[in-house]
Amino acid sequence: MDEVKDLEGWLLPWLNQYVPQFAKLAYTGIALALIVIISLGIHFVLHRVVLRWVEGRTRGTQRIWRRAFFERKLFGRLALTLQGIIIYIQAGLWLKGDTILLPAIQTAVNMWILLYALLSLYSLLDALLDIFRQRPAMRTFPLRGIFQSVKLIASIFIGLLIVSTLIGKSPVILLSGLGAMTAVLMLVFKDPIMGLVAGIQLSANDMLAVGDWLEMGRYGADGEVIDIGLTTVKVQNWDHTITTIPTYALISDSFKNWRGMSESGGRRIKRSVLLDASSVRFLTEDDIQRLQKSRLLGDYLNEKVQEITRYNSGKQTDMSLLVNGRRLTNLGTFRAYLGVMLREHPHIHQQMTLMVRQLEASSNGIPVEIYAFTNTTSWVVYEGIQSDIFDHIFAVLPEFDLRVHQTPTGYDMRMLAHHEQPKLKKVM
Repeated sequence: MDEVKDLEGWLLPWLNQYVPQFAKLAYTGIALALIVIISLGIHFVLHRVVLRWVEGRTRGTQRIWRRAFFERKLFGRLALTLQGIIIYIQAGLWLKGDTILLPAIQTAVNMWILLYALLSLYSLLDALLDIFRQRPAMRTFPLRGIFQSVKLIASIFIGLLIVSTLIGKSPVILLSGLGAMTAVLMLVFKDPIMGLVAGIQLSANDMLAVGDWLEMGRYGADGEVIDIGLTTVKVQNWDHTITTIPTYALISDSFKNWRGMSESGGRRIKRSVLLDASSVRFLTEDDIQRLQKSRLLGDYLNEKVQEITRYNSGKQTDMSLLVNGRRLTNLGTFRAYLGVMLREHPHIHQQMTLMVRQLEASSNGIPVEIYAFTNTTSWVVYEGIQSDIFDHIFAVLPEFDLRVHQTPTGYDMRMLAHHEQPKLKKVM
């Protein structure tokens, strides 16, 4: 308080000499003017000189750092926090303790400092989030949800300090009464609390990360995760719509994460072609000779014919009846053809499961399923590979005298009626 006494001892005698009735009021006005002038000077130096100099010095740095610390207004808010501290110190230096304005100014400045300290923390967390998002190793963590949790806790804490400043009570008193409000707080902040817990579980178990392909039918989500927040997860669907899912729903409900497929380097083909059961038959000698000309089937048929011949000769089988002995079928040969074709296909992953299997027959025909993996995970390329394979399958079926099963259409009915009409006329 020596500075106050020096200023007061220098000004008051002069003020008492010229304005004795308003000496204290004039002194208070001069002290306020001094605080304002010094504060404006510091504001000019910090914002017009220091911050511009720092920004100029960082122009050669990466854009992410400049954006993190300048576009997020971190330094500007720290400067305003520092200005509040300086005003608080000035008020204690230039104003006397019995001045009515001193408590009001200090209370307002305290709120100023707390508010801008909170905003500075917000800017710092946003800046760190921008920086961490550029690091591939940190993209798997739900940092935005964690930082939002820190913001929420800091906001509650600063709010308690502001209230305690306004009522002039210690924040410990407010914290002691906070236990009675726990149930209310749990109800009000139910979603943030559940989201925080869910975010920690998602991160600890590596269940979801930004950039993953998420499929969750209950919420109509099928696309890329673009944001994991405290209370919501945003998914950009493949039709470019945005689906918002509560974060805790990812823990309470099931969802499909396609990350494993993307990281494996192969995407599964699991599709069937339905064959007409009435088209399945044994191969004749002519069929075998014709199909042996196929590059993919030549070795298979030669080996299979020798094996079957040895078997039937050993059993002395009467081959005049079709029910006797072993024989090649057009369906079995077709499956063997597909297996060889897939093993030689340049876009099929040969280190993953690859098979052609026959599923249970039904009223819709006999399903022959292709189960394989492409050597790419690109959706567009994958669909092209899959379509090319089945184009070839449908085109090659007549070579094996097999037919695709399909329900009769109106065109089939009209053709049947057209063929039956001449027969009816002849009968008439």
